[in-house]
Amino acid sequence: MEFKDYYKILGVDEDASKSEIKSAYRKLARKYHPDVSKEADAEDHFKDVSEAYEVLKDDEKRAEYDQLRKYGQTADGGFDPPPDWESGASFSRGGFTGADSMDFSDFFESIFGGAGGGFRQQRGQGFAMRGEDLHHQLSLFLEEAYNGCEKSLRMQQPEPGPDGRVQRRERTLKVKVPAGVRDGQTIRLRGQGGPGMGSGPDGDLYLDIQIAPHPHFRLEGGDLYVTVPVTPWEAALGGRITVPTMGGKATLTIPEGAREGKKLRLRGKGMPGKTPGDQYVVLQIAMPPKQTERSRELFRELGEEVPFNPRDHLGV
Repeated sequence: MEFKDYYKILGVDEDASKSEIKSAYRKLARKYHPDVSKEADAEDHFKDVSEAYEVLKDDEKRAEYDQLRKYGQTADGGFDPPPDWESGASFSRGGFTGADSMDFSDFFESIFGGAGGGFRQQRGQGFAMRGEDLHHQLSLFLEEAYNGCEKSLRMQQPEPGPDGRVQRRERTLKVKVPAGVRDGQTIRLRGQGGPGMGSGPDGDLYLDIQIAPHPHFRLEGGDLYVTVPVTPWEAALGGRITVPTMGGKATLTIPEGAREGKKLRLRGKGMPGKTPGDQYVVLQIAMPPKQTERSRELFRELGEEVPFNPRDHLGV
């Protein structure tokens, strides 16, 4: 019987990833599908592509195929399985790709047998192929991510043209972004991806969220960080100050003797959500831009009243 090089049929390397194999299959299945293809011998090519994908998409069947592939071909390009060969691959884990069981080659039957059901297409029924899943990067300002918003997206969507070739069509899609979406999060829009073929469902659209840097706030997961300047006397004496949050102003108590870089937490003032994040206020001690003679005198008195050398740990 004829040996089938499934990797060559799909045009992928032997170490190709599952995503590379899936992408190659989708591209070739659209190219050779008999209902739309103008290619010569399209139906035969489509059967070969479906059969190759049926094997290589499944870890168990792929491992068996790789094992037998090393067994080699005969001198005339044929193949004979090893004596007493019996496949251990299961046919109950998702069904076949869309080819009729009677359309699988003798090579396939000699390795995996003809058992199994769960086909997405039976002889005499229409072809069904799920549409391609699409990814789109969605950039947001922090305010949009915090409050939620509605965005209008312009996208290039692949779809089969009248000649059966894949072409791209521009479309506009309005998307509601929920409040509290996080940087790096993916939002799934079911059925908004590439169109299915035949009776197959449309694919999904995945929005990859990217939040732009903010001039004051820094986002880490669901927590917000903001640096707030305080005067030397506020840091020394403590007290209550007003600080910004994404939801408005808030009052924060500074402990007496606060140091530069100290972090104070405002619970639940971070990004909203089922479990809201927190906001951390990082203190920065700021000196007045100008001094008066009286302020200089007061600082001199402070230096005499409070003996303190912040460089003791340096030995100076």
